[in-house]
Amino acid sequence: MSGNTIGKLFCVTSFGESHGPAIGCVVDGCPPGLALSEADIQPDLDRRKPGTSRHVTQRKEADAVRILSGVYQGYTTGTPIALLIENTDQRSYDYDKIKEVFRPNHADYAYIQKYGRRDPRGGGRSSARETAVRVAAAAIAKKYLRERLGTQVRGYCAQIGPHALELKSWEAVEQNSFFCPDPDQVSMLDEYLTQLRRDGDSVGARVNVVASGVLPGLGEPVYDRLDAELAYALMSINAVKAVEIGDGFEVVTQRGSQARDELTPEGFLANHSGGTAGGISTGQDIRCSIALKPTSSITIPGKTIDSEGQATEMRTTGRHDPCVGIRATPIAEAMVALVLMDHYLRHRAQNADVKVETPRIPAARE
Repeated sequence: MSGNTIGKLFCVTSFGESHGPAIGCVVDGCPPGLALSEADIQPDLDRRKPGTSRHVTQRKEADAVRILSGVYQGYTTGTPIALLIENTDQRSYDYDKIKEVFRPNHADYAYIQKYGRRDPRGGGRSSARETAVRVAAAAIAKKYLRERLGTQVRGYCAQIGPHALELKSWEAVEQNSFFCPDPDQVSMLDEYLTQLRRDGDSVGARVNVVASGVLPGLGEPVYDRLDAELAYALMSINAVKAVEIGDGFEVVTQRGSQARDELTPEGFLANHSGGTAGGISTGQDIRCSIALKPTSSITIPGKTIDSEGQATEMRTTGRHDPCVGIRATPIAEAMVALVLMDHYLRHRAQNADVKVETPRIPAARE
């Protein structure tokens, strides 16, 4: 199986399955001299891990990360950093009933058509369990970006089902299990998700990510455009069906006089393009959004086929999220941070000697 690595200079290669003994990754290309310990990585893993509320899968995983290499006396050495997270709460028997049938809208059918075999236990390699190691690797990138460049990557849940959520407070995002930025809507979301579980159904979500303090000049103008690689990375997250940069699909109805990000000596007047122009960062906030589909792992029966191609009915049991978007915020942040880190190192390698006389202007006020 190929396609397990992301990045060119800051490379992350992940391994492991949902119900295997462990999952992990190798981070290659991290510069030496960054103070790093497991305590720097664990907080982001704790934000993503299952079992954090009654509205997500009740699989109880500590998601305790171990650094196996690449760090000596508390600092990165420049050599590959190996991270390991043990799986401690697998319930593989939950999947015995479905090992001969295909869950609609899951990877099962496509997976077996490609490889001729599959691991039905929690989805195996195609499980969202794999995203834990992305979050772990990105904690390293986020620390470097924050401490060396002043770049901060933050996200929040912007919508669950029909309920749009306004960004009222970044502090509120970390004070509830929904990553909801509006504290007045938390009780409503709790009631909504409770009813959804009673109905045996699921719903989609939207997650927004904002990266502030981004250097201008990151990205390339053709295939390796910064916005293109952000879209690629975000679309690689399980259940993501759409990615927007800046105003996204709203540009369809805008006029050019509305959509352009005008410049003045005092700064940009708007940020409709989400912090990029021509595939290169402008120094404005990077703004991205993802849409996550509702999982089809629900108790409402649905039509499918078995491994012999015969018609049958599928009803999912076990531990599942009624809204996979609830835990997606740290994962979306992770993918943005990995892309920014990789492009910073690429920019530094090629353009460290570039001198620009045109002054940098401030970003627009969001």
